[in-house]
Amino acid sequence: MGNKDSVNIYELKLPRDLKKLTIPQCEELCGQIREILVDTVSKNGGHLASNLGTVELSVALHRVFNSPKDKIVWDVSHQSYTHKMLTGRLQRFDTIRKNGGISGFTRPCESKHDAFVGGHSSTAVSAALGMATAMKIKGDNIHSAVAVVGDGATSGGLFFEGINNAGKSKTNTIVVINNNEMSISKSVGGFAKYLSIMRTSDSYIKTKDVVQSVLSKTPILGKPIANTIRYSKNVVKEALLHSNFFEEMGFEFVGPIDGHNIAELEYGLKQAKAMHKPVIVYVNTIKGKGYAPAEANPGEYHGVGSFEIKTGNPDVTPADSYSAEFGSCLCELAKENDSICAITAAMKYGTGLQHFAKMYPKRFFDVGIAEEHAVTFCGGLSSMGMVPVFAVYSTFLQRAVDQIIHDLAINNMHAVIGVDRAGIVGGDGETHQGTFDVALLTCIPNTTIYSPCGYNELHLCTKKAVTEDSGICAVRYPRGEENDVGCISPCTDYQLYKNGAKILAVTYGRLSSEVLEAKVLLANKGIKLDVIRLVKIHPVSEDVKRIIASYDMVYFFEESFIEGSVSQKIDRYAKKSKISAVDRFLPHSDVSSLLDRCGLSSEKIADTVLGDCDE
Repeated sequence: MGNKDSVNIYELKLPRDLKKLTIPQCEELCGQIREILVDTVSKNGGHLASNLGTVELSVALHRVFNSPKDKIVWDVSHQSYTHKMLTGRLQRFDTIRKNGGISGFTRPCESKHDAFVGGHSSTAVSAALGMATAMKIKGDNIHSAVAVVGDGATSGGLFFEGINNAGKSKTNTIVVINNNEMSISKSVGGFAKYLSIMRTSDSYIKTKDVVQSVLSKTPILGKPIANTIRYSKNVVKEALLHSNFFEEMGFEFVGPIDGHNIAELEYGLKQAKAMHKPVIVYVNTIKGKGYAPAEANPGEYHGVGSFEIKTGNPDVTPADSYSAEFGSCLCELAKENDSICAITAAMKYGTGLQHFAKMYPKRFFDVGIAEEHAVTFCGGLSSMGMVPVFAVYSTFLQRAVDQIIHDLAINNMHAVIGVDRAGIVGGDGETHQGTFDVALLTCIPNTTIYSPCGYNELHLCTKKAVTEDSGICAVRYPRGEENDVGCISPCTDYQLYKNGAKILAVTYGRLSSEVLEAKVLLANKGIKLDVIRLVKIHPVSEDVKRIIASYDMVYFFEESFIEGSVSQKIDRYAKKSKISAVDRFLPHSDVSSLLDRCGLSSEKIADTVLGDCDE
């Protein structure tokens, strides 16, 4: 460990040596961790602000609890970077989110210290309760299951479902609520306001501790009174906080605690551990702590690409993206139609709706991390003649399939869904790939799906979805910038690129550019290939079916999961066909590498066709 008064993270045997450090050494360690976080994320991209805010909390958790016997479940787990450094992955940390490197989320297959797969919000309490219950059944009354939950996740219904069951469970379930008043965007809703009030009520736990301590030392009457206060629902608590939701749900309550004070954190966590019952530990932190640009703009630095450390300037301009274009288009349409409403589930900036929110505040709604509520809310708006437009990442839309079926489709409500991050997204890995929305939506009646190939076509499809179509209408588009392959105007159902060939490739969206590049590669080898690029991918028009039937061989290339894909639905119209699509959960890597792995890069597409021509 070197100089006993100093510490070097690279000389420690982690997590074992962590418990040997003094508080000043821990504070020095936290500074080193923040330097590593900023340096690595500036190169690799990833979640920065959330990890900077949970450095001390991560250190304290591993000093108080004994992972992996104690289970630490990180909600979403995008804030687990420090946890990874402390549990044997420091030397590989520079590979985070890279092809073949460590994941940006918790993965049990990566480390025994990762208790549960993370990726989506509000799941940690339910998972931790399941683990604590299993411990209880097995007779383990020593170890705990700790759920670390951001305040943004408390806007999700699953959090409350978990709390409702955990509070009365008589298990060693500890829920650490990390309140930084942010998720990706500013936390919203009534419960966020309640947590904000609690954030400033630090007198509660301190006063309660002092009163109990003094009374316990008072002769004759002191100890009985202290015991009365300890178990009372209405004495100190009612006087200082009026009411504590969590105690009413059956939890003991510890906090608020300064989440950047390791000594305070350890004291509070040790209290919780010693109780051997359901406990809430309430922690206040600063998102982006220690890096000025991230502290000033935590929303912008929640998830970032590479950036320049000195200035904080990102390499990629967010304004040049499908998300920004979708938001811009919606603003234009809203000028002409005052029935248009925009809805987001805590992703105002991520989905490009910040300008709509500013221009039309009465028609903009951020419902928090509550996709199910968002969809049913859209149904209510639609029933009253409004035109709701819900912008949501493909991966998060999965959470609201029940509501899409029951509260939109069965009622035949007109609602528009902007499916952002559709297809392969890269670095965030299997929990965030947008490869299931097509399979999920195409099986639902009264649903139309567009997949534009560039900004111009995105505007045309969105306008058509909002103003002309009925029922559910989804417009799906990828992450990042356009790769315009020559979209036609006005928007039609498809575009056919004829070359006098007897074989045809069918594709749509971003993948169109890969297929058209393959067409050129094949032409250079003397092989002709016609291409049909679908714009309205569901339902497919009768014209498209006739075109497919007219070719000797049809190749389908689709950036979607193969089961339930558009290709599977229309390949029966072909005389002979072959489908190339996604057939597995895709790990974290760059998009081009993942396309190549799935046989969807221009080179692999050309190879597929060449392989058949050589037979």
